[in-house]
Amino acid sequence: MKVLVALDDSGGSHHALDWVLRCLFPVGDQPATEEARPDLVLVHALEPLHHAMCPVGGTGSAVYGAPSIMQSVRAARKESARNLLDRAKRVCHTRGVSAAAVLVEGESREALYRAAEDAGAGLLVVGSRGLGAVGRAFLGSVSDYCVHHARCPVMVVPPPPVDKDGQRMRSSPIRCQSPCFQQGCLMAE
Repeated sequence: MKVLVALDDSGGSHHALDWVLRCLFPVGDQPATEEARPDLVLVHALEPLHHAMCPVGGTGSAVYGAPSIMQSVRAARKESARNLLDRAKRVCHTRGVSAAAVLVEGESREALYRAAEDAGAGLLVVGSRGLGAVGRAFLGSVSDYCVHHARCPVMVVPPPPVDKDGQRMRSSPIRCQSPCFQQGCLMAE
């Protein structure tokens, strides 16, 4: 089975990767055959960059980004995305898991949906920002879109709990020793 993990530079996606590594690739878990172990693919969607328009001075005047500046910004964003994927691959490697990295271009929700389709994913894992219903309605939800459009199962990993000071807590080790996990069925924590 191929497992795709959607990554951006948010705490929600980092938590989702941590969940996948702890629960689907537990330390010391060596399957009987290499084919039994799922394939891990880290995917980042690079949003399209549109020419910026900034109002200047009075009404009606605007400045557009010069093509050379826009090209530099695109190159910097692509380099930043590659660095993000490289860092995630190093995290996987330190846990003894090999992972492929894929950079796709397009609006996040469409690009992730297409990446899962193209890769023949058996599971798409996305993090959640923990927005309420109103926040999702106004800002949109990549995870909601993937749940409703992807042909493979989608696991939405909720954000870590909030402590008494309103700060997100780091992930606590989850044992994931349910017989359901051992049989290949995924259940929410």
